[in-house]
Amino acid sequence: MDTQLLKTFLEVYRTRHFGRAAENLHLSQSAVSARIRQLEEELGTSLFTRDRNNIQLTASGRKLLRHAESITGSWNRARQEMAMGEDSPQLLSVGAVASLWDIALQDWVNWLCRQCPDIAFSAEAHGAEALLRKLLEGSVDLGFLFDAPQMPELMVAETIPVPLIMVATRPGLDLEQALASYILVDWGTSFAISHARHFPDLVTPRARVGLGRMARAMLLHCGGAAYLAEPMVEDLLESDRLFRVAEAPVIDRTAYGVYPVNCGRRDVIERALSYFSLTRAARDSA
Repeated sequence: MDTQLLKTFLEVYRTRHFGRAAENLHLSQSAVSARIRQLEEELGTSLFTRDRNNIQLTASGRKLLRHAESITGSWNRARQEMAMGEDSPQLLSVGAVASLWDIALQDWVNWLCRQCPDIAFSAEAHGAEALLRKLLEGSVDLGFLFDAPQMPELMVAETIPVPLIMVATRPGLDLEQALASYILVDWGTSFAISHARHFPDLVTPRARVGLGRMARAMLLHCGGAAYLAEPMVEDLLESDRLFRVAEAPVIDRTAYGVYPVNCGRRDVIERALSYFSLTRAARDSA
């Protein structure tokens, strides 16, 4: 199997356009079409429906997508490792849900750069389902999630407590006033359960968003209230640009580090995760 065929397939899927895929791959459009045709011939099935301005995956294309991502990811990683000499840093592939990069992992990345020069790492943001799939496939070594997976193939370690607090753009609001212009943020399954328990009669929120930073930007530009991670809003609270809703309960979340049980980089992963036990110890002794 030529991995370039899979790379082309993924680019057409991503752009939904043969011409744009060709530009991004620095190929002619006819070359992209030829590669897709060759891949379809090798697999004995069509991969895309080609209605004008509406290129979509077929059922077979959707089946191939997961394998193509895994194969190309593993191949790219193998190329990186082969290019590294024996004395080169050990490569660690890290993934996290986007919100955790925003609120909890930057200090860890900084520590890793300073304290572990023998570890080279790649860092990416993924949805929770995609991240779990990549962990199980072995294309990601270490993932960070809000909801701990219950899978025997994966090790789970608590890393960071993430308190979520309701904030608003006007001071002194009670709960009823805050919920009148409320933005509901998707902080994961556990948050949704706790949120439903605290607010069983919540009417349709003003907006639902998938990222905390989106809700924060909406608050600052449009006003309203939302649950945000405390580290995201500390400076805004101090400068009186946002205000805590005093009646709203704190909803505590925990970020988890997740890695495969049989991962060959377990010693590197555990050394990288030691940052969180060190910061917990420092916090407890303060």
